[in-house]
Amino acid sequence: MHRVLTITLAAALSSLAFAGVSRAESLGMNTPQGIEQTLRGFQGNDFNVQEVYNWRNFDDETSGPHSAPQRSGEAIRGIQASIDANRSLAHRLNNEGVNIRNVVNAEQAADGSITFYVR
Repeated sequence: MHRVLTITLAAALSSLAFAGVSRAESLGMNTPQGIEQTLRGFQGNDFNVQEVYNWRNFDDETSGPHSAPQRSGEAIRGIQASIDANRSLAHRLNNEGVNIRNVVNAEQAADGSITFYVR
């Protein structure tokens, strides 16, 4: 019985360790460098666009999604440059009526889809 408990405990701990590694990788995917790299290589059509009305006043109902953190000016320019570098993505966004200069944030979901936030 002691042997079975030891094996079960070891298996549980190792699966937690792997879950931690997986989670750590996903935390970096939306850093400025992570999202820029993702956008430069993004080939899918699985994206959506959400309008952000007012970054400064998150208590206002018209302020847009609360889950989109504000990026610095440098990070916004990096996102826009990454989209410019990916011609097929820039073309698809243009077809959706998105002016790349209005993109103020982008986030990748765990399923690989991307949400672009525009002002």
